[in-house]
Amino acid sequence: MAVRHAGQRIPGQVPTDNNEHAMTVETLTPKRRFRGKLRGRDLPPVALAALRQLLGDEREDGERRRRDLLIEHLHTLQDAHGYLSLVTLRALAAYMNLPMAAVYETATFYAHFDVVHDDQSPPPEVTVRVCDSLSCQLAGAEALEAELAAGADPEAVKVVRGPCMGRCDTAPVVEVGHHHVLFATRQGVEAVIDTGHYHPEAILWQRLADYRAEGGYALLADCHAGRVTVEALMQVLETANLRGLGGAGFPTFKKWTFVRQETGPRYCAINADEGEPGTFKDRVYLERSPHRFLEGALVSAWAVEAEALYIYLRDEYPGLHRVLREAVAELEAAGLVTPGYIVLRRGAGAYICGEESAMIESLEGKPGKPRHRPPFVAQKGLFDRPTLVNNVETVYWIPLIWEKGADWFAGQGRHGRVGLRSFSVSGRVKHPGVHLAPAGITLEELIEEYCGGMAEGHRLAAYLPGGASGGILPASKANVPLDFDTLQAHGCFIGSAAVIVLSDRDDLRGVATNLLAFFADESCGQCTPCRVGTEKMLTLLESDEWDAATLTRLSQVMMDASICGLGQAAPNPVLGMLKDFRGELAAQNVIIKG
Repeated sequence: MAVRHAGQRIPGQVPTDNNEHAMTVETLTPKRRFRGKLRGRDLPPVALAALRQLLGDEREDGERRRRDLLIEHLHTLQDAHGYLSLVTLRALAAYMNLPMAAVYETATFYAHFDVVHDDQSPPPEVTVRVCDSLSCQLAGAEALEAELAAGADPEAVKVVRGPCMGRCDTAPVVEVGHHHVLFATRQGVEAVIDTGHYHPEAILWQRLADYRAEGGYALLADCHAGRVTVEALMQVLETANLRGLGGAGFPTFKKWTFVRQETGPRYCAINADEGEPGTFKDRVYLERSPHRFLEGALVSAWAVEAEALYIYLRDEYPGLHRVLREAVAELEAAGLVTPGYIVLRRGAGAYICGEESAMIESLEGKPGKPRHRPPFVAQKGLFDRPTLVNNVETVYWIPLIWEKGADWFAGQGRHGRVGLRSFSVSGRVKHPGVHLAPAGITLEELIEEYCGGMAEGHRLAAYLPGGASGGILPASKANVPLDFDTLQAHGCFIGSAAVIVLSDRDDLRGVATNLLAFFADESCGQCTPCRVGTEKMLTLLESDEWDAATLTRLSQVMMDASICGLGQAAPNPVLGMLKDFRGELAAQNVIIKG
């Protein structure tokens, strides 16, 4: 199409001596009111200058504009100011050359960013988060929150609820700033506030020299030197029956195979965002031996010829961020890894990012909303390239399995099951914690042999074998082997092996509403069955009369139509209660109709 310049006469126009009536393209084209300036509110130059002091000058380093750094930049600004003002977000949008809508959407998606609008006051200097997970609720977190809120000065301290903090064996847990108070009491929390100790707790971890002294990184060296082939390592993992230990249980060697058959470049991403209520095994392994985890992760990246290795660590583990940064620095200084090859990224308080495609979205600097599949992340993952996603514990076992042999790992197990499982046990037992036990062990055996029995004065009534989403079983089924593929017949699954033990003194309706409130709060909102379904189910459960038919129909819709596992698994504990706990619910004054 021909382009006419301003002032050019329109073809077919009759010439006239009256210039006032001469029709030109210029007279027909409205003048642009915003030519030469951005639409929206003016950005004070001082705001952009202050932002550059924190993030660096994007005019000198264009890499700082990369979209995948958005969440990292938001963390830097949140840490510096304690909140995110709209002026700061507008400055960040200009800095990164992104639409303000994209920056605002991302900042408001995650729980750990405090966005303050122009007509709002900044939050108090200190934020106190009281964990409201089921394990902490059993330990009195609800009463503790009310006690803290009543005694706090709202001008100086903000008391809020927070989702599971991955310390369920020390419930109740309270986070003051970035410092976690274990077995929290009002006096203990107030003492932390008074002293101003808001930094993460110290972690004693195995340094590189000590890990190498016991043979660490020998497997990685053999891989790079060609003494170990990918095929040989995959055969060992297949024989050992190592499966994904983040929840899905997919065979590790098969996942490697699927990624390797895709055209490169490829990436490797480790999901350390264990947000499932009751789960804390990955934190324990990272605190004990981060280099064993890093070696397994680097071997996995080598196996798929990854261009880079990304580690996505949940923000509730601030102390581990420091540990991993130092451990990676040790590797780079020793020449064991190329500087910049390992990329450590912080989550921002979103359970949904435990789902692999939602984690990929978050790594790219976006809201963590699960993708429609296919394609799967093994085909089109990070930056639209084939991506291997593994769990922390999965790769943690790789060096040990190679060192001790596949038969050593596969030789563990009970009741016809194979391997070892790390059970995160919390609730009504004498010795909660991470217990490494044979796969297929029953709950009865786990409690008696590893947990010291039930807590004093408590009798086993029920248990969650796989965290909030894994369903619920009665004490009469405490003899079911705990492993992948053994619990589905009972409407449950083991997931990440987060076992929460309930007793005859616990309120089952309170358990159900706690779990559904968690899912309703953590739903990303992308699909209606999950977004509306979790809220509706929570409302139904809060009633003294449960309509079993309505709850069952709603559950089926959520399971059939939700995009990801959150909405699909959210009804599991409710269906379990309707199936196995009608008598107990009736004794607790819950009327079940139908």
